[in-house]
Amino acid sequence: MPIAPAKRVRALSGEAAFDVLVASRRLEHDGQHVVHVEIGEPDRVTPPHVVEAGVRALHDGHTRYVDPAGLPALREAIATSLAWRGVRGSAAENVVVVPGAKPMIFYALLAVLEPGDEVLVPDPGFPIYASVVRFAGAVPVSYPVLDVARLSALITPRTRALVVNLPANPTGVVAAPDALSAIATLAQRHDLIVISDEVYGRIRYDGRADSIAALPGMLERTVIVDSFSKTYSMTGWRLGFGVLPAALVERVTKLVVNGTSCTPPFVQLAGLAALTGSQDCVTAAVARYERRRDWLVHALNGLPGVHCSPPGGAFYAFPDVRQLQERAGLSTEQLAARLLAVHGVAVLPGTAFGPGGVGHLRLSFATADDDLEVALGRIRECVSDLAPLTAA
Repeated sequence: MPIAPAKRVRALSGEAAFDVLVASRRLEHDGQHVVHVEIGEPDRVTPPHVVEAGVRALHDGHTRYVDPAGLPALREAIATSLAWRGVRGSAAENVVVVPGAKPMIFYALLAVLEPGDEVLVPDPGFPIYASVVRFAGAVPVSYPVLDVARLSALITPRTRALVVNLPANPTGVVAAPDALSAIATLAQRHDLIVISDEVYGRIRYDGRADSIAALPGMLERTVIVDSFSKTYSMTGWRLGFGVLPAALVERVTKLVVNGTSCTPPFVQLAGLAALTGSQDCVTAAVARYERRRDWLVHALNGLPGVHCSPPGGAFYAFPDVRQLQERAGLSTEQLAARLLAVHGVAVLPGTAFGPGGVGHLRLSFATADDDLEVALGRIRECVSDLAPLTAA
């Protein structure tokens, strides 16, 4: 008899970005050229001084177990770096280092949820939020991003936590100060724990830096989740951290002990170099993304049946293609599949981020300029090919 997986494992969902990536690799293996705008990964390699710090750490023998909560030097640097968010925290009392942002999302939610609790998650939003909530035995409740009135109406006596992701994946939206304050007021009024995913916090195009944890009364009820992946082009290094209320640090550290023992010390020392070294690489990357954003949004808005608002942060365009797909008689998933199979452009259907993503596609512009131009040309071809269908 085949082994039946546990119900809690069956509650986990996958991530479409990796599903599409795998499907794309199969097509490439068969000889088809594919342009990748589906995966949220910077096109530049890790800055040289960060790589050198990691290599030096390996040569110096930093390959043994370390404090499960993280190297003291990195935790201190993280605590110091909180100033750009307007947040003050203690390395020992508030910071835990983990192998990427996802483990911290897991650990934070597992540390605070009981079976049957409800958790408000953004829709469209990163699919891992709802997946982890279900894994913990709780119930994800979707809310439209930054719709404070709708968010308020969804809160019940069973609501335990609220997930906030700004700048948002997949939409790139950022919050106006009054909206963020209104969300914070709701969290305090209903005694909610806030999981604030800020992995795109340094990638904004208005020069601002917002964190809900910086608002009065919020630090003690907020878990800030961040990573080095997007900011420093360190996706494969797997390095992230959480800034937690002091009461949760011991619980989360125990989850680290049970899950990974610790984060590799040579990776942490590379992260230390990233955080304490020159930030010119970050400034240059944001300027590059902004230029690509402006070019791509303008180009997408020139296509019939497509409308795209400029994202305020992150590095994703989220064009509205409802008019195009409705005229062609295609679902969002079918349109994305057609772009890949027929035109060799790997994109994500908006439905990969929840029902709120229907009629949208997600395109990453953290992609080399030449590849982005090829992708746009092929999308234009797809729209043109669909024109006879729309006229029928």
